[in-house]
Amino acid sequence: MPIGLIALALGGFGIGLTEFVIMGLLPQVAADFQVSEATAGWLISGYALAVVVGALVLTAAVTRFERKPVLAVLMVLFIAGNLVSALAPDYWTMMLGRIIAALSHGAFFGIGAVVAAGMVAPNRKAGAIAIMFTGLTAANVLGVPFGTMLGQATGWRSTFWAITVIGIISLVGILTLVPATGSGDAAPGGLRGELRAFRSGQVWLSIFVTILGYGGMFGAFTYIAFTLTEVTGFSATTVPWLLILFGVGLFIGNTLGGKAADKNVDRTLLVVLAVLVLVLVAFALTSSNRPMTIVSMVLLGGFGFATVPGLQMRVMKYATTAPTLASGANIGAFNVGNALGAWLGGVTITAGLGYTSPIWAGAGITLLGLGVMACAAAGAKRNSRAGRSDGGPAAGVGRPGAAGVELQRA
Repeated sequence: MPIGLIALALGGFGIGLTEFVIMGLLPQVAADFQVSEATAGWLISGYALAVVVGALVLTAAVTRFERKPVLAVLMVLFIAGNLVSALAPDYWTMMLGRIIAALSHGAFFGIGAVVAAGMVAPNRKAGAIAIMFTGLTAANVLGVPFGTMLGQATGWRSTFWAITVIGIISLVGILTLVPATGSGDAAPGGLRGELRAFRSGQVWLSIFVTILGYGGMFGAFTYIAFTLTEVTGFSATTVPWLLILFGVGLFIGNTLGGKAADKNVDRTLLVVLAVLVLVLVAFALTSSNRPMTIVSMVLLGGFGFATVPGLQMRVMKYATTAPTLASGANIGAFNVGNALGAWLGGVTITAGLGYTSPIWAGAGITLLGLGVMACAAAGAKRNSRAGRSDGGPAAGVGRPGAAGVELQRA
């Protein structure tokens, strides 16, 4: 395994910690800035929206530059944002710090995925992407619980100081361990060349699958604390430990999903999404049973995150020689899915359908994603037989298998 992947994974760990640890620190942040918890919650929503903007705008702005220096600059931006958060004298300064850090999120994972894929042989690219995303899963398994405990014990600012240090270590790792050859050249035609990737129907279908598949899992997860306490009957103090089980599932699913996607991306996504629908339905039906709920938590994390390497790989594959912006857009799509799932789950609760309703809503969204994925896979197979590597002539790709050219060069 190339050691540069460790530096990318550490950056992913810090970014994942920044995104999720705030959830456990909201009461302290709200009390410190004398705002309501609902207002403090905008620190989460504002971050998610900024991720989408950064994934598109910032990635588009840096496509003509070599990727390794861009990753280093993005990590500097991440460090600056968390430093602002740690020092914030008021709520709006804290929001500014969150937005600055979030702008680096989408671009880092989007560009980092291309760099990670370029470090390994063609048949190991999805696995390399999975290793980079291991940092994100580790943030959920270890970072969020311990970051929350650190913030509760010594003040929430100490957590953001710790994240700042993690960012600095990752920056040093990127500068010293990521090879320059892993960055590759910009797409032919610069930004215009990158935008041509969006003429591909398969790129758009992959992005829609990302929104729906990941949105279904996150919709169920957003309100999981209410399900665990109000339906299953666990105490509130037990919830953090149950979330660690969910994080263990994320870690396992990310690793195995990457290995499976390296063998066959479309088949892996079809199988994983189908099983995820079944897991969500089973979870909704058995959520009053504690042992079954524990099993469902692990499986939800496992199959929910097993889609991530394959989804990212699929977008890059059909973006052909211009994967950078499409890769960043897909990172934004994950966050759009987060927002969609959380919103729809909230609608079902507000409608009085109970605390299992977000799980049912998640199953419905995921089932829709499975349908889109089935159409995409069928279209890809049909066009492969017809001698095209994408969903139609508009993609501008003239021969089968050309989709892997950039990934081999990256």
